[in-house]
Amino acid sequence: MLEKTALELAAAIKEKKLKVPDIVSACLEKIENKNQFNSFITVSKETALKLAKETQARIDNGEDISPLAGVPIALKDNISTMGLETTCASKMLGNYKPVFNAAVTEKLEQAGMIVIGKLNMDEFSHDGQSGVPGAVRNPWDADRSAGSCASAAAIAAGEVPVAVGTDSGGSLRQSCAFCGVTGIKPTYGSVSRHGIIAYASSLDQAGVTGQDIEDCAALLSIISGPDKRDGTCILEKPFKFDLSGAEIKGKKIGIPRNYLSNSEEDVKTAILAAAKEFEAAGAIIEEFEMPLSDYIIPAYCVISSAEVSSNLAKYDGLKFGYRSPNSKTLAEVYRNSRNEGFGFDIKRTIMLGSFVLSSENYDTYFRKALQTRTLIKETYNKLFKQFDMILSPVAPTTANKLNENIDDPMTIYKRSLYTASVNLAGLPAVSLPCGFDKQGLPIGFQLIGDAFTENKLIDIARIYQSRTNHHKKKGATT
Repeated sequence: MLEKTALELAAAIKEKKLKVPDIVSACLEKIENKNQFNSFITVSKETALKLAKETQARIDNGEDISPLAGVPIALKDNISTMGLETTCASKMLGNYKPVFNAAVTEKLEQAGMIVIGKLNMDEFSHDGQSGVPGAVRNPWDADRSAGSCASAAAIAAGEVPVAVGTDSGGSLRQSCAFCGVTGIKPTYGSVSRHGIIAYASSLDQAGVTGQDIEDCAALLSIISGPDKRDGTCILEKPFKFDLSGAEIKGKKIGIPRNYLSNSEEDVKTAILAAAKEFEAAGAIIEEFEMPLSDYIIPAYCVISSAEVSSNLAKYDGLKFGYRSPNSKTLAEVYRNSRNEGFGFDIKRTIMLGSFVLSSENYDTYFRKALQTRTLIKETYNKLFKQFDMILSPVAPTTANKLNENIDDPMTIYKRSLYTASVNLAGLPAVSLPCGFDKQGLPIGFQLIGDAFTENKLIDIARIYQSRTNHHKKKGATT
């Protein structure tokens, strides 16, 4: 049952071959038996089973709810769920239960999907800093990282068919690449951020993960669309994807040669093989030198740390969240609550953000980072006059070992070299598995498109997956 894709499960439910409570029960049992990968922080067993029975009754009564009605789903633990703990994997938000749902959660419930739990993540989505529950383990090799978000690991482990996560500098795409599953980071402003606990507001974007691109497209069509509560959500209506056919002949796909030269040999080989597959299908492949690549990580580091410093300032031990019991004065409440509630890397990032935003450093660092961001966006504008899309690795390596380079923040930041520019420019990208290295670990590539060209990216991704079977392979430890 759990080997089926989300769309296959939905079809079986509609055809009365499977029942929603049975599918949800199977997922819950798999999570209980297989959570050695540390994918879930919270499992909502009773509520999920109750919703499963209600949704089954609606389907039995002939309601046409949505293409994914009855399908179980898990959410990253920074997406608010009313009455269900939403902790961002941080002591600072331990036991916090929102009194409202995020816009994403609302849309999923309206579509008849069953939220079965909250997924593990790096603390407040900070790459490389494991949260309170510890690191997510990779289903392909439990001694390796699954990335900073557990959405891909949960799917690779067969615990849930689809999931929603967030991508601020490539976390969703990297997790997909490390775990051999498919994901979409949509255009900034296409999915409401209302109720998503902020990391870096101008970079954060909710995205989807699934077993294949068709599952991801169906899920994105549910959570995308307008929301008056989010002033940055500018999509006038939800995405609608026609998966009946696509044309790749004559499409120009660019490959940044400097990205390839900075990647491990196995990664480079897999990316070039994917390019050959597109070429065989009729696309035109051309290599180019990606401009400004030396400035992507510095700009991302400065902007994200500045926004983290601002966004996390509200966690002060007074309004909500962790409050130190060892405080006698107001100053001690602030200092002790933040010191005890945040992990080391988060505190370091807050300090860096406060530094670059200070009056004496603002022009030297933050303003220059914003100017660099503008140049990166203009670079992509020029590239998309030359190419229909860009094909690149998601990461220069396959999944790293757990806690590898944990004390070297710049090495961790450099893992986002190929992904962070997409967030800085607010562009869409899809992550697809494309092979394996000599150790049997998955390799992923991304297709980057111009703003709001998700239809084009999904069409081309679908062609690739119709010609290959990398996305159908499962980890040895699952």
